[in-house]
Amino acid sequence: MSQLKDLDLSRQVDRDTYRAALKAWQFDLLSLQQSVLRQGGRMIINVEGMDAAGKGGAIRRLVERLDPRSFKVYRIGAPADWEQARHYLYRFWTRIPAPGELVIFDRSWYGRVLVERIEGFASESEWRRAYREINEFERSLVDAGIVLRSLWFHIDPDEQLRRFEARLANPFKAWKMTDEDWRNRKRWDDYIEAAEEMFKRTDSDFAPWTLIPANCKYLARLITLRTIVTALAQEASRRDIPTPKLAMPDF
Repeated sequence: MSQLKDLDLSRQVDRDTYRAALKAWQFDLLSLQQSVLRQGGRMIINVEGMDAAGKGGAIRRLVERLDPRSFKVYRIGAPADWEQARHYLYRFWTRIPAPGELVIFDRSWYGRVLVERIEGFASESEWRRAYREINEFERSLVDAGIVLRSLWFHIDPDEQLRRFEARLANPFKAWKMTDEDWRNRKRWDDYIEAAEEMFKRTDSDFAPWTLIPANCKYLARLITLRTIVTALAQEASRRDIPTPKLAMPDF
């Protein structure tokens, strides 16, 4: 059964509500960074989704109020030649957060069952085997005390086209567009099929997926913050770490 079709992409958040909620959620996240992470907590956030779905903007709002000494953002692109000679999970093992750190992967190990599957960079036996490898990898991370959340930002094809055209018309954003974006758009259905199977095969209680309706960027950013704040608050409760009272506003 499709999970992406069940997302309400029509939902909107007005600017005033967004600004007030954004400030409150960002302060909640800062409070948890200063409590949970300073007590040695660790967290990984995987960010995936369709092109132009607002992933970069959401990451920026996620970290802009945090202590910069305690987080890292890794943009994961095509592996270098020396990385291709190693297992695809190698470059993630080497970026696992130290105690007190939050690490965000802008694209992640799920590329194995998305772009590598669709573009033929991994054989069928390799990407099918990857579901088990990813589940075991994530289980080992969580068993080591890392809080792990994966986010999927989803938009519809019409909204993607509107954003593509807006980027091309803006000289400060035109650099974001590449031939690869247009090629990926032609394979929209293939990416949806791969994503749906990925959710089915890898979503778990210990490393859940959060599917984010992102036609409204304001809404997507607030859901992102709520997801991460909630996860860290649960970790604080599990470890009996005192935290300030959180606002956690509705929107």
